[in-house]
Amino acid sequence: MQAIDIMTPKVVSVGPDTEVREIAQLLLKHRISAVPVVDNEHKVVGIVSEGDLMRRVKDNSDHREAWWLSLFAGGKDAGDYVKSHGRKAHEVMTANPLSVAENTPLHTIARMLEKHHIKRVPVLRDGKLVGIVSRANLLQGIANAAVAPTQSPTDDRQIREAILIEVENNTGVQVEGISVIVDGGAVEVWGLVESLEQKQAVSVAAENVPGVTKVENHLGMMPRGVGYI
Repeated sequence: MQAIDIMTPKVVSVGPDTEVREIAQLLLKHRISAVPVVDNEHKVVGIVSEGDLMRRVKDNSDHREAWWLSLFAGGKDAGDYVKSHGRKAHEVMTANPLSVAENTPLHTIARMLEKHHIKRVPVLRDGKLVGIVSRANLLQGIANAAVAPTQSPTDDRQIREAILIEVENNTGVQVEGISVIVDGGAVEVWGLVESLEQKQAVSVAAENVPGVTKVENHLGMMPRGVGYI
């Protein structure tokens, strides 16, 4: 399996001049932990994570640090100041984040996340953002990889794409909050939705896609206004 088989294709992203407040609202609304920062050509120039925003709270709450401690630290760092006080995405983001191509194998992505202690990686096609692979996507893909496929990867990818389109267009479910894995026509769905009706709707959407042999729905439910993962 490759990145294209497990990635979340509908990625919430922001521009370099997006306000920090708006980014925080997007993380909460979509229950995600980071957003890629893309330029006018949809090329990834950075990523803003919940860790970047939480560091602002920590740094700004530590304003009583004794003046003489900065002497041992060599004074305040301008870069740290920008990250902790910046108001726009390009000021607080991690620039030039690691990324993978659509055909990157899962084991390569797993090693990358482990080596660099990161939780997610953008997926690029011709240098442009087309998806994102998180640890959750990766674990679900690895769990499924033990099952020998009975269909070609291309067929499974077409089925997966059709399911995501059906879910997005007709169920009211935010597809960026779910993960769909298709292996030999067998479908597994993971993630969070807001109601039992939405969970059932996702199952129905998957069952009605040609080529699907079975559907295992592992979706959990989280009401609006509750925190995210």
